[in-house]
Amino acid sequence: MFYWVMKRIIVGPLLNLLFRPWVKGLDNIPASGPAVIVSNHLSFSDSIFLPVVVPRPVAFLAKSEYFTGRGIKGRLTALFFRLSNQLPMDRSGGAASSSSLSAGMDILNEGAILGIYPEGTRSPDGRLYRGKTGVAKLVLATGVPVIPVAMIGTDKVQPIGRRIPNIRRVGIIIGEPLDFARYEGLEDDRFVQRSVTDEIMYELMRLSGQEYVDAYASTVKERLAAEKAAGRKTPRPGADTRRAAVRMPSGTTDPAPGAVTEIGTRPQETTASADPAGNTSGNTAGGPGSDTAGVARSGGPKKRRWARRTSPDQ
Repeated sequence: MFYWVMKRIIVGPLLNLLFRPWVKGLDNIPASGPAVIVSNHLSFSDSIFLPVVVPRPVAFLAKSEYFTGRGIKGRLTALFFRLSNQLPMDRSGGAASSSSLSAGMDILNEGAILGIYPEGTRSPDGRLYRGKTGVAKLVLATGVPVIPVAMIGTDKVQPIGRRIPNIRRVGIIIGEPLDFARYEGLEDDRFVQRSVTDEIMYELMRLSGQEYVDAYASTVKERLAAEKAAGRKTPRPGADTRRAAVRMPSGTTDPAPGAVTEIGTRPQETTASADPAGNTSGNTAGGPGSDTAGVARSGGPKKRRWARRTSPDQ
């Protein structure tokens, strides 16, 4: 009852009014029968936008920390997640994770739709990370179809660490069902589990257009947290290194357009030479025939000379 009221009367209309989510491929959701929805995970709000647009109820496996909070706030959070049709998922591995997967299997055996994030956690940088094989174990054990879903732009609405979302439009792309019936009887084969998981992740990459990283997102998050704790500044993935800025020495005049100005070096004398026609020309440290033509080269492993070229537009 709570789920229906939140979706149809409170949360659903509010999200449609403010964020105007666009949906593609909604007809790929089966009208009846069990199915597993797998999605990329960019933001906390993924678990809100996706159930709103899917016509059938979706039970999500959420991290167990949402259900174990202390105090009044922790209890209210746990109550909200339970009432909103979400189940605790222990991500520590081993027997604890197997127990959580059994709860998901019970949902599928009841003919309902189960939602899973194969990455296991939110992406730390918007890229798609390696999937964990828990989803393959469920699919192979039950034989249900897999519905791939790509969430678009939710990381811009609510980035990691942000409580109040930004008001902007989001998108949801629902792909065609994936059938893994060809692997019937091989649900305990770990190589088959990895193959099925990788096929699911490839489809998510194709739908979302994300860059794929062959590493677990949880491992990357742990490394980033360790570097932050150690006080090392970690550059954002894919960020370009910015060039060092230099300042012109005081008392110098503006260089002519197209000229090369060396900074931090002593001007060298011009040596005159005559060509066969009797004309004289000068070779300086910055001339076309010297080692410092264009951009000044390094004077050694510890000594650098910087040069700036001015264009006619300056």
